[in-house]
Order: sequence, then C-alpha cells, then structure tokens
Amino acid sequence: MHAVQLPVIGAVAAWRAQARGFLWDGIRPEEIDWRGGGTLFDTLSPPNAVPRAGASYSVGKAALSAIETALSHSDPDRYARAYQVLWRMAHERLRFGDRSDPQMRKLLDQAKAVRRDIHKMHAFVRFREGPGHGNRRAFAAWFEPEHPIVEAATPFFAKRFGDMDWVIATLILTATFKDGTLSFKETSDTTPPPEDATEDLWCTYYASIFNPARLMTHAMQSEMPKKYWKNLPEARLIPDLVHGAHARSRAMQEAAPTQPPAFFEAIARAEGRVAGAPIHGGLAGLKAQAARCARCELACHATQLVWGEGPENAPLMVVGEQPGDQEDLQGRPFVGPAGQLLREVAQNAGLDLRQAYVTNAVKHFKFRPRGRRRIHQRPNTGEVIACKWWLDLELRHVKPRLTLALGATAARALTGDGGAIRERRGRIETGHHGGHVMITMHPSYLLRLPEEDKALAMQAFVEDISRAAAHVEAHRANQDGR
Repeated sequence: MHAVQLPVIGAVAAWRAQARGFLWDGIRPEEIDWRGGGTLFDTLSPPNAVPRAGASYSVGKAALSAIETALSHSDPDRYARAYQVLWRMAHERLRFGDRSDPQMRKLLDQAKAVRRDIHKMHAFVRFREGPGHGNRRAFAAWFEPEHPIVEAATPFFAKRFGDMDWVIATLILTATFKDGTLSFKETSDTTPPPEDATEDLWCTYYASIFNPARLMTHAMQSEMPKKYWKNLPEARLIPDLVHGAHARSRAMQEAAPTQPPAFFEAIARAEGRVAGAPIHGGLAGLKAQAARCARCELACHATQLVWGEGPENAPLMVVGEQPGDQEDLQGRPFVGPAGQLLREVAQNAGLDLRQAYVTNAVKHFKFRPRGRRRIHQRPNTGEVIACKWWLDLELRHVKPRLTLALGATAARALTGDGGAIRERRGRIETGHHGGHVMITMHPSYLLRLPEEDKALAMQAFVEDISRAAAHVEAHRANQDGR
C-alpha cells in the first residue's frame, strides 16, 4: 500500500506529479491511500510493481483540466477518485465525459461545482482599503468559499488588480499579492478586515442602480446566495430595497409619460408601423403600401410584390409560404405548379377558391440563382416575422372564418409554431389573430414526393381541403340560420 500525504498548499501539482509516477509504474488505484491536508510526502511502502519501460499515456487538455478542477472540491475522496478515473481512462477505455459512468459523472459534477464556486468568489469578494506602501495602494478581503479554491481562483485577481497589493483570506488559505508576486500561506487570523470609507459610497451606488421594476427575488438569490451576504456590504440594503420595490415601481409608472414623444409616432408613421392605424383604401391600399416595403431585403431581389387575391369578406383565407418563380413573374399568388395542384384538389373537394382569399406568409420570392434558373429558398425566421406585419393586416381586414395554413412557414406565421406539420394536419388551432387556423401540407411538398409515397399524402391533403370546405360551409349555415 502506498500512502501519499498531500500538502495543504500546492496539493493539485503534488497530486499530478505523484499520479503520473504511479500511472507509469502500473500502480493500481486500490494500492494507494491518498491523504490531503498534510505538509510533506510520505510513502509508507515502496512500490511493488515493476516499472514499465516505455509506458506512455496521454490525457487530453479538457480531461486534465476537469480532473484538476475537481481536485479543488471539498470531498475528501477527490484525490482517490481522480486517480481512479485517470487509471480507467488509461487501462479500461473509459471515455472522458461519459456521464453514464458513476465515477466520471461524480468527477464532472464536482468540477462544475468548483467552477461555480470560483465564479462566485470572483463576483463577491469585497476589498477594503488599508495602509499602502510606496506608490502602491493596499487592500484586504475576507471570503468564505464552499470549496478550497483559493489557489485556483486568485490568479484572476492578480491579473485584474496587478497595480495594487492585496490580501484575500479564507478559513484555510490566505492569498497575498505584493509587488506583483502571488503567494499562499495557511490562514492564522480569521478576523475580517475593518470597514473602510468607500463602503458607504459603494452602498449608495448599489441602491441607486437597483431597479424595483425588474425585481425577481428567486433569480437574485440564485445568483447571490444568502450564504455570501454576511461578507457583502450591500447585502444589508437588500431587505429594505425588496420591501419597498412595489411602491417604488408604482411611483415610476405614475411618473412615466402617458403618451410617447411625437417623434416616435412620426417615425412609426413613416415606416407604416403605427399599431392600430386605420386601413385606407382597403386591401388595394394595403397592396400599394406593401409595394414600397423595405422591412427585409427580399424586395431588393424579387421582380415584384405578390399580394393576395380574393373577396375582401372571404370566409376562407388560404396562406402559403411565399411566391414561386411563376408567381414572381406574373405578380399573382398560386399560379405555378403548386397553385395548379391546389386548385385541382380544391375543385375535387367541392371548394371554390374563387370565393377564398389566397395569399402567402411572405410576399416576395426568395431564390438562389443557378445558371438561368432561380432555385426556391425557404424564407428565414426574420423574413417571416418582417412580413407578418402585412399578413396580420390582411387578416384584420378580411376577417376569415377559417384560415388554411399550407406548410411550416405559414403555420409559423399564423400560430408561432412551424413544427410537426404531419401530426397537426387537419386540426383546428387558434392563431395569433384569435381566429381558427387549420394546418395542412403545402402542395409543393406533394410535388416533390416520390411516386410510391405520393398517393397516401395526396389522400390526406384532399381530406384536409374537404374538411376546411365543410368547416366554412357549416359556419355559413349557422350564420344563415340566425
């Protein structure tokens, strides 16, 4: 049995040196007794394994970093566990990061806890100024970390506050930075440094930036746990700030202007974005406004705007994705192959599309040139959102009893969700505008299917179109019967 007494200061480096030697000599984990918190190395019995000439093992940078970070945890078994993981990675093909392995998972969780503790130390150390020497100011701080992280966490302060001298004391170790040199010693005095004159100024600043309208106590305590409060000068302000947050928030609301400045309204009007603005000229007026739209870059490349067509009081609105090549050239929706298929299926299902308002979620053709051809490209989320402004105005004006969404892009524009079209097809959902939305496949999808899959998909599409026609007809009958 090999007993290794690791020092209080420099334990990680000492463990690394010993672990490397044991690994090369083939010493198994159960043959080592790792002991932390001592002052020297003490090997009680000589290695009984024959050194393996030429043995060589390599550990990736990420693995070594995680292992050594976990060594700063407070778990007394951390040294033994780290060597066991290292041994198994070298001899048993244990893969680094495999969380299905209990030892690996424990090590990774402890490394994560140490990183979080280091982050909290960086955030919550509060220095207090003391007497300096020469042209360097001097500061001191007291901190109580959850794990022995002083050696791992304090190089951050040496880089950030390299022009001053400072001391950070904890229950176990004290870090001293003097004249540009960082050193460590065991803590002998556990008395926190006295308050200084800057703490009142800091508390005044903290109280002034506290926003009562954005108070979320659970989130605040998650980022600033109460166990750190006793060493934070601003923490004594928090109970009163939280208690008065509601009243201060209400006072801010009452003091806010009741109307936006006139220049905001002027800018919005120039862009055609005034919420609730009256629609002048009906759908024709909207079309004229949309022809000058610059809300996204699609208008710069397309031939022309492709606006919706149909009666202004149509009971059914059909929304596709975007114009295709033929629609872009003719300036009319659904005149290409997908549109022809839609009209054919609608006619067979007893739906007269001449009585429906037909449009697209995006009003300009997005494409990628390939020789003399223009290859269709699906609009991205930003383009769908930008064009949703016009689609919402169409919905507000037409007020359809049912909106038929063809494909994922139309579903996203109308309901906010463009996923799982096959599972959702044929169902009635509630759209952003508060009306009924039925989702089905886009006819261009059917045109791309191989012949062996097309029959079933076509049957489902016909069923959806028939269901949409029946829904509109039932609603019309209910209206006529009143």
